[in-house]
Amino acid sequence: MLSHTSTEWAPWHVIPADRQWFARIAAAAVIANALIELDPQYPTLDDDALRDLQATKIELESEAPKGRSRIRSHGLSPSRRRER
Repeated sequence: MLSHTSTEWAPWHVIPADRQWFARIAAAAVIANALIELDPQYPTLDDDALRDLQATKIELESEAPKGRSRIRSHGLSPSRRRER
């Protein structure tokens, strides 16, 4: 039954689930292998798109509340962070 539904485009993988640690490793290996075969790449942008992106970034940053850091550690404000 499975052999009829598994195709080259959408393969099935049988992963034993009797050992959770092994099932997780096997699933991760299948996903990693698929990503390696896909070889995903960041899109390239032309000069006009880069200018538009930069303008949008500046516009969004200008709308941010004043006095707040753009990068906050763990989502906590400086007054709520614990000394480490």
